[in-house]
Amino acid sequence: MASQQSGLSDDFIAKQRERLEAMQRELLGNEEGTIARERRLQEERGSEAEELEDDAQRMEQDIANQALRNVNDQRIGDIRRALQKIAEGTYGLSDESGDPIPKARLEVMPEAILTVEEQSKREAGR
Repeated sequence: MASQQSGLSDDFIAKQRERLEAMQRELLGNEEGTIARERRLQEERGSEAEELEDDAQRMEQDIANQALRNVNDQRIGDIRRALQKIAEGTYGLSDESGDPIPKARLEVMPEAILTVEEQSKREAGR
């Protein structure tokens, strides 16, 4: 049964579900890999003598890693919400306004849960 509200076909929605599930597995796997690498580096360094430059570089890397985690967390949240919307039968409709999200946007960004304008406002509010 096609989503009458969004006008998307069942076939399109099924393909999007597969893409979303694959994206979620990839993002969660990358996150686990990053955490494991950081832990391994800490174990390897152990009680080595460190210099101030090492601490500064580590702090900069930690900031960059946290920023990446924040982006990934937001994206994983959007992917999970998109999968939930598929289950609810509301995939392709904006969470904010209920307006249809253009199919072209969903093809490029299957986790889109907002229209382009709404997404821009969300990002500007960060």
